[in-house]
Amino acid sequence: MLSISKEFHFSASHRLAGLPPDHQCGRLHGHNYVVVLELSARPDQLTDTGFVRDYGELGVFKKWLDDTVDHRHLNDVLPDVNPTAEHIAMWIHRTWVADFPELTGVRVSETPKTWATYRPAA
Repeated sequence: MLSISKEFHFSASHRLAGLPPDHQCGRLHGHNYVVVLELSARPDQLTDTGFVRDYGELGVFKKWLDDTVDHRHLNDVLPDVNPTAEHIAMWIHRTWVADFPELTGVRVSETPKTWATYRPAA
C-alpha cells in the first residue's frame, strides 16, 4: 500500500458541551486547526503517471475548507454534534470520501501537540 498526505489549515472557534463548568474547553475559544488528508492505493491502482492522486486535485478540498469552516464558529457549522477534533475528522471523511475514494485517514489538530485521527474500519 502506498500513501500520500497533504496538510491544510483553518482558524475557527467552538465551545464543547457536556464538560464540567470550570473546564477550559467549555468556554468559547478558538484554534488554528491543522487537517491532514491521507490517501492510499495499492501499486496496481496508481494513476498512469504513478500517483495515488495528483496533489493538485486536492485544491477543491482547500476551497471547501476555506468556504465552510475557516473563521467560522464550528458549533454553527456542525450543529448536531459536539465539534471535537474527533467529530471534525469523521465529518471531513464522510463529506469527502465519495470525491476521494482513496481517502483512508483524516487527522485534525487543535494544538501543535494534539491530534485526532479517523480511519474507517476496513
